[in-house]
Amino acid sequence: MPSRRTFIKGLAAAALPIFTGCATSVPSPNSRLQHAAIGVNGRGKAVLMGIKATHKVDVVALCDVDANSLEEAGQAFPNARRYSDWRELLEAENGRIDAVSVATPDHTHAPAAMSAIRRGKHVFCEKPLAHDVHEVRQLTRAARKAGAVTQMGIQMHAHSAYQSAVEILRGGAIGKVKEWHSWCKSRYSSPGKKRPLGEDPIPPHLNWDVWIGVAPMRPFKQGVYHPDQWRSWRDFGGGVLGDFGCHIFDPVFTALQIGPPVSIYAETPETDEEVWPEWSIIHYEFSGNKLTEGRTVRAIWYDGGKQPSLADLPLGEEVTLPGDGSLIIGTAGIMILPHCEEAKLYPATRFQSYPRPQTERRHHLAQWVEACLSGGEPDANFDFSGPLTEAVLLGTVAQRCPGVTLKWDADKMKITNHPEANSHLARPYRAGWEIKDLSA
Repeated sequence: MPSRRTFIKGLAAAALPIFTGCATSVPSPNSRLQHAAIGVNGRGKAVLMGIKATHKVDVVALCDVDANSLEEAGQAFPNARRYSDWRELLEAENGRIDAVSVATPDHTHAPAAMSAIRRGKHVFCEKPLAHDVHEVRQLTRAARKAGAVTQMGIQMHAHSAYQSAVEILRGGAIGKVKEWHSWCKSRYSSPGKKRPLGEDPIPPHLNWDVWIGVAPMRPFKQGVYHPDQWRSWRDFGGGVLGDFGCHIFDPVFTALQIGPPVSIYAETPETDEEVWPEWSIIHYEFSGNKLTEGRTVRAIWYDGGKQPSLADLPLGEEVTLPGDGSLIIGTAGIMILPHCEEAKLYPATRFQSYPRPQTERRHHLAQWVEACLSGGEPDANFDFSGPLTEAVLLGTVAQRCPGVTLKWDADKMKITNHPEANSHLARPYRAGWEIKDLSA
């Protein structure tokens, strides 16, 4: 049975008006946020330290499938109660927490976040919001309906380098955008990579059943999945695109107010049911708007060492592309935006005296904590980051169907010209782990 506080919060959320992109949120009734962390290693550790640094949060519960990671986090938060199963945490802590962070492998993001939202909790979730397109759409809807304060972990969204790039693009410095290219040098797979035979003893400190969670069960193999090799495998991660796409697409989506794609086409060297490709080039087409040239605008994603060609571009000098970033081509100039660095405009001689916007960095976790306590909406809330994640994950669907242009109907959430591709929009959950509205 829900606590009285949770029940009152639910009533308040139901009475609030809902505005797409700017939902009114329910402030925490406490002077300090009562918080539970699901996933405390890697990004989870960084999230915890960022939350602690606000000095406005009591971390009262910790959860991780790895007892060693849980013990380390417990040293920093000695009064926090500990769990190895996030379902048990949410059940036991329901009346004692206001908010939850989710920093687990991708396949657990939506199940844990949705379960927290349904209990009236605010949610911070690492990128991508989910493993599948269907999960993202359902999670975004649920958060908006509940009036939850949400934030996706794309920390560069709040960084001055990206904010400055957004202002430059919106100000029209390079004119109307004709197309853009984004890339990441990382490679999470290799030719011929296959699931290893046999199994190894499950370490006593690892809750393997909960690590697998909603995904199909697999035998444990040392060093293959846990703690950080899971991104290569389709059942658990989204490859390079799933990992970096939300980061690198973010400033362009923000600046140009990009909507859903209308088509997606993937080039890959091979397809495999278990692992993501060694590299990919994914062609997107989006509807144009007042900030772009033409009825549609093209975007191309590259990973695994692939990059766009600079041949025939009027850069005015020899340029070397950064390892990760975006190249935005406008009618009046070109922007090269390295990931995590300031944008550069070309031809450089034309933009030597261009005034750089003065922007102030505001930490993305501080935004979320303040909104949970006082109301308002963080910049990367689910109404923004949900559609961004959908576009990224549609690229992973195209990777499963290389060589085919997939036509996307966002309103019907359907690929209209290739029925087989629709089977990759959602997945069945493992028996006993089904969650209403998420499991296919």
